[in-house]
Amino acid sequence: MNHRKEIKNKFKNRERLFGGWVSYAHPSITETFAKAGFDFIAIDMEHATISLEQAQRIIAASQSEGSLCLPRPVSHSNDWTKPLLDSGADGMLYPMVNTKEEVRNLINLNKYPSMGKRSFGVNRAQGYGFVFDEYVREWNSSSILILQIESIQAVENIESLLSFDEVDGVMVGPYDMSGSLGVPGQTTHPSVLEASKKVILACENLEKVVVRKLLMLHKMD
Repeated sequence: MNHRKEIKNKFKNRERLFGGWVSYAHPSITETFAKAGFDFIAIDMEHATISLEQAQRIIAASQSEGSLCLPRPVSHSNDWTKPLLDSGADGMLYPMVNTKEEVRNLINLNKYPSMGKRSFGVNRAQGYGFVFDEYVREWNSSSILILQIESIQAVENIESLLSFDEVDGVMVGPYDMSGSLGVPGQTTHPSVLEASKKVILACENLEKVVVRKLLMLHKMD
């Protein structure tokens, strides 16, 4: 939990962090990323076939080597969020977030009362009951919430999406963004880059972190 707090503070201070992206279920892939020193591992459950059971093993593999784990679920449904958090995820990375109302709902799913409406349970995250009190006490202030900005609607709403203290940052989804702008697959199209720059500038102004893919860095500067 102390390590999660440390990384959370680095997110808040907009320090440079490195994360791995896992689309395959075998834990050894995640262990390799974690051993390489990545600060966090993101699990792609939106465009991959990783199940909830497999995700729990990936989360455990990531944390056993000192990396945080942030799953990206297939939807905003609590049917995905609840078991992933109770499996021990350190936070969530949500796809296709477009409105302020959606952000409020995600906060409710992720944070315990009175900050949100997450239900209380006992599973791996809570040490099967052995660290329940500590986990619940520390969760709201240490967990991480990242939103994916993947449409022109989200770009237009970016300041309202970032207006919540509970939101740590965003990640631009270049492929869906390109589709939203009518140039599907053209992730380096000027309109896609311009939309991405608007998001980055908003994050700088509101002191939120931006998660970016390394292969796009040279196009953003």
